[in-house]
Formats: sequence, C-alpha cells, structure tokens
Amino acid sequence: MALSTKELQPWRKRLHIPAYQVGEAAKYARVSAQTVVAWHKIDQRLLSEKRRKERLSYLQLIELAVVAALRKAKFSLVEIRAAREYVKQHLKSDYPFAEYEFKRYGKSLFTEYQELSGARRLVKANQAGQLAWMEIIGPVLEEFEYEHKGVAIRWHLAGASSPIIIDPRISFGAPSVKGTPTWIIKGRYDAGETDSEIAEDFNLDVPAVREALRFEGVTGQSPKWTH
Repeated sequence: MALSTKELQPWRKRLHIPAYQVGEAAKYARVSAQTVVAWHKIDQRLLSEKRRKERLSYLQLIELAVVAALRKAKFSLVEIRAAREYVKQHLKSDYPFAEYEFKRYGKSLFTEYQELSGARRLVKANQAGQLAWMEIIGPVLEEFEYEHKGVAIRWHLAGASSPIIIDPRISFGAPSVKGTPTWIIKGRYDAGETDSEIAEDFNLDVPAVREALRFEGVTGQSPKWTH
C-alpha cells in the first residue's frame, strides 16, 4: 500500500513525543510553571492529560500557548474550556487548539470546518457551535501558522513579527531564528563572539541575533554588541 504524503514526512512522528519541560513551556508561553501545572490539573477539557513531571509534546505545547494567548485576550477559562470541548467532541480532535485555527470576534471564539459536502462552516465554538456568518471573522491569533486543514506548524514566540519560532520541521522543534537554534547562538556568544560575528557565520542580521540572545536571557546592552 502506498504511503500518503503525510506518512512520508518524518517530522510528524515527533508531534506526539514529550520533548518540552514544564519550565521551558512556561517560558515560551510567558506564563509561570505553576500556571502550566494548574491548567493541566483543572480537567482534561482545558488541556490534554499529562502525567506528573512528564514533558509536553509539541501538540501539547501549542495548546498551552493558545490557552495562554486567549487568557491574555481576556477570555475566561470557562469560555476557553467550552470552545476546546466543543471541537474535541464534535470535530473529533484530540488536540483542538493545535489542530484547528481559532478566530475571535468580541467575546466569541470561532473555528471553521468543512462538511462532507465540501461546504465551509464557521461556528461559535464557545457557544455550543452556533453557526455564524462567514463574513464575521475577527482578528486571529496571528502568532500561530496552520497548515491547510492541519496542525499549527509554526509559532512565533513573541508575536507575529518575531523572528524566533518553534517549528517541528526545524531543529527538532527547538526555538530558532531562520533555522539556527537560539541555544547555539547563545553558546557562540558565551564563547566570546560578538553579535556581528555570529550574524555573519549564520547568515543572519544583527537584530535577529540580538533577539535570540534576549530570548536566551542576555539582557541590556552587551559589551559584545557592535554599534
């Protein structure tokens, strides 16, 4: 039997592998580690089940990131839970926030799906799946990029314009800048190289290198930053 295109993409096998420590995931989502633990403890309608001290998979990381983004957008945990539970039950998704793109309009969360007939439908996921006009589409969570009818394959960690991304197809899902993991940039910096030297070696611009260093905890105006 011929393998499908998705089955021939080895990075997809890594989507379910526990790879991110709770502290790392909290840092990336800009919440506390205690918050991550608490959200997983509430119930499996908010986030998928995770054993104590177990790392998060890529799909679990994206779900955490979406919940954190929605909380920052002033959605309540009740509304977020209702949206996730609707998609999980009615669209048969184990990781709704990682597998469906959610959009917002006011205090409503929308997601789009395709019927067997091929027609596209937009529903209010946090209001029991009420149908909505396709024209009513509010701003999306722009830091997440989704495949066509697939998972979130790229997360811009500090907003849509951020050069720092997590992409399961690149560097095994480590935070990176144009394919270069941020931890490698930090390692070169710790070894004494300047930002311009690092940028030249990895074909990056200096501002991107500085963003990576800030992400890795280098603060202030470093003496190794060129002017």
